[in-house]
Amino acid sequence: MKILRTEKILCPCCMEEHFVKTVSVTEQNTFKTVPVDYQAEYFYCDQTDEFYADEKQVSLNDLAMKDAYRKKTGLLTADQIIEIRSKYGISQTDLCLLLGWGGKTITRYEGHQVQDMAHDTILRKVNSDPEWFLQLLHAGKRFLSDSAYKKYLKTATTLFEQDHDMYLRSAILSKYIGFFDKPEATGKKSISIDVVTDMIRYYSNSLNVTNLFLVKLMKMLWYADALSYKRYGHSISGLVYCALPMGAVPIAYETIIDISTINYKVVEISDGIGYKFLPTDDKTYPHLTPEDISILDTVIQHFGKASKADIVETMHQEDAYKNTKPNDIIQFKYTQTLSLS
Repeated sequence: MKILRTEKILCPCCMEEHFVKTVSVTEQNTFKTVPVDYQAEYFYCDQTDEFYADEKQVSLNDLAMKDAYRKKTGLLTADQIIEIRSKYGISQTDLCLLLGWGGKTITRYEGHQVQDMAHDTILRKVNSDPEWFLQLLHAGKRFLSDSAYKKYLKTATTLFEQDHDMYLRSAILSKYIGFFDKPEATGKKSISIDVVTDMIRYYSNSLNVTNLFLVKLMKMLWYADALSYKRYGHSISGLVYCALPMGAVPIAYETIIDISTINYKVVEISDGIGYKFLPTDDKTYPHLTPEDISILDTVIQHFGKASKADIVETMHQEDAYKNTKPNDIIQFKYTQTLSLS
């Protein structure tokens, strides 16, 4: 028995006013043939050595027993169901509408009715898959008020972007695991995706950078890391670059540019399509140091208004590129002769 609190009240057991303990005790019960242990709350009267419960405690104890059953059988608890709904900021009624359930179903599941496995599986999918919730939202738009729809759409979109970014970040890091012990490939810096995205946004937001397409951006990233290594003995981002026909390209670049904080559009160009990087609303760069900013400004000064052909040609003249076999990793040891200083 654990004492939770003590208060002076009229005790219904002995019908006297005295200090009565509120206690927590371990109860054992059977629900749907499954034995469960759970913590129940009671009042305890020292004078009669008796436990008793008021209406509120009876309700809480019943819920505690059913949540113990849910945990033991692998179902979501009532609080977990509440958390899923709160995650999207959606009302009980509106969630039922989107799922095609009776209007009071969620209310009951957040209370004393234990859900079946089928409904539990659907609730878990809602929790783990914001993209699916967006599909439900689109399909059920006619059932919702315009203000509710917009509210849920904004929240679910944010969750989807966060979920999407988590997947992308994991995919990027998985490609860099093999380079953690290769400082000449990483520039003596562990990769920071936050730093990389800040670098890309800094270039994209600069008024002194024009026609920032993918090839140009990749070279400007390399020049920033190479110049940092030349000046300070380490790169800025920890990116690992390969020597491709048009110059340095970081590993996993195609995944990096899809992170939600980066803004680009696909445009038609003479030889196919191109990725043009655009300014973002966020003009802060919390993961860049003043030294990093200085490096980026130097790169912008040299290449901000340069054409793709110009920066590729300059890259081809760098010792780092000339001393690297095609498709091999560019070693940072060659940056001492970098054309930028």
